[in-house]
Amino acid sequence: MVSEKLKELIEFGIINLDKPTGPTSFQAAEMAGKILKELGVKKFSHFGTLDPAVTGVLPVALNRACKLTGWFMKKRKTYVGIMKLHKEIDEKKLSEEMDKFLGKIMQLPPVKSRVKREEREREVYSWDILEIDKENKEVLFDCEVEAGTYIRKLISDLGDKIGGAHMSELRRTKAGIFSEDDSNFVNLYELEKATQEAKEGKEEELIKIIIPAEVALKKIIQVVEVKQEAVKKLLTGKPLFKQDVGKIELDDNFAVFSGDRLIGVYRKTDEGEIIGRAEWVRN
Repeated sequence: MVSEKLKELIEFGIINLDKPTGPTSFQAAEMAGKILKELGVKKFSHFGTLDPAVTGVLPVALNRACKLTGWFMKKRKTYVGIMKLHKEIDEKKLSEEMDKFLGKIMQLPPVKSRVKREEREREVYSWDILEIDKENKEVLFDCEVEAGTYIRKLISDLGDKIGGAHMSELRRTKAGIFSEDDSNFVNLYELEKATQEAKEGKEEELIKIIIPAEVALKKIIQVVEVKQEAVKKLLTGKPLFKQDVGKIELDDNFAVFSGDRLIGVYRKTDEGEIIGRAEWVRN
């Protein structure tokens, strides 16, 4: 018998999954969903695609938390990887060339990508050399980029400037608020083990693993506290009025809470007394 606490997490939770090499992001999320199927997982989605060969942080939303995917996917990503140089280059010169890719860049998605192949603006916040193996011409690096940036293409474009380079290994260490350093970061084996224990009545580990979606949402979006008397009408999809929250400066998007209870995600409007309209309501 599953506890109410675990049922709530299954229905509206997120798993910070360590994607293995081999499966696609969808396949890895599907594996997690199948592990949890007997406990009530019917839907799942992931927050940002990784190539099959790439490992690391792949947040997976469960059931109703899938509706929040759009708000989590557009956050910064951090990677550590190895690029293979095709010819020798001085470390200082290499660093200078890498620095030229910092800031706003135009990037054409790789041929093998699911998006339309047209140039898109992306931002590279940092790109640093961690270590160089001169004998094998391999460079260990880390970088922080805007969501949707192709690291493989970034390295290929750098290679065009320095005589060739390609990505040989890559791992995502951070995706927005989710990190490989988090205590609830788990691989598929650990998830399966905790799930089996939960089926046997020992739910502690699985409860630690599944992140309440409302807790995660509070970390990425403005939180607005609504008056108790407005909750009922808001849960039916009605707009948010000034009188519901009092005087407050709103961001373009914000989450409305009543205490610890998430009501929904709203977009700011300027319609007299109406100050917000629901993008999604948890009912």
